[in-house]
Amino acid sequence: MITTRQEPMAGTQSVMRAVAMLEAFSDERPAWSTSDLAEAVGLNRTTAYRLLTALESVEYVVRDPATETYRLGSGLIALGSRAQRNNSIRVVSVPELKALATRTGETATLEILSGQETVIIEEVLGDYVTSGSQHIGTRWPIYATSTGKAILAHLPPADLGQFIPPSFSPLTTKTIVTADELKTHLEEVRRAGYAVAIEELELGFVAVGAPIYNADRRVVAAISLGGTRIRLTDERVPEIGAMVRDAANRISHRLCYRKR
Repeated sequence: MITTRQEPMAGTQSVMRAVAMLEAFSDERPAWSTSDLAEAVGLNRTTAYRLLTALESVEYVVRDPATETYRLGSGLIALGSRAQRNNSIRVVSVPELKALATRTGETATLEILSGQETVIIEEVLGDYVTSGSQHIGTRWPIYATSTGKAILAHLPPADLGQFIPPSFSPLTTKTIVTADELKTHLEEVRRAGYAVAIEELELGFVAVGAPIYNADRRVVAAISLGGTRIRLTDERVPEIGAMVRDAANRISHRLCYRKR
């Protein structure tokens, strides 16, 4: 049974009940009769009908007269479109990047894929200045960055091949140089939920990245924290990894990503 959430304030009961009804619609159950929906959210049929009528009046649900069932309506599509426009990935990510940089003193970046490279599209500098600090627009080979590996690890298997280059140019002695080595590393990334690039981009530089998903449950970007090997030690990487992963999850949530 789908239950309504606890009402946070007096006077919001009807709103919370309406929200619970809307959230009952899913890919697995796109249509509900009034009686079934009332039972699912724990309401009597009269209350459920009254709320459905109100939601129908603003096109948040639409009634099918042939089946006497309700589906989500075009009003929600319009509302969702406005929400997406006001929650672009850069707008949503900047507060999280600032929080990471403030908390750790390291540089935080937001990066996307462009062919077989990653591109920095947003950056917040930390207190520490390193030679590994980059700038918006900087590009790096996808296999040498934590963000690139974080994205690759969560792409659909059918899409992975187009982003792995036919040959690898080592940037340091630690850079991954074969597709097989990269694919093995991606398995570790999937298990951890974050990727680590230890001196693969530049000797002495370590970066930790995590993927960002959109409403379609597709990975669209990644964020990272980068600093020196002296500060981002093996012992500290798991803590940083969890921090970056949690921030990426919050960004994904604001982009309307929801796990199945």
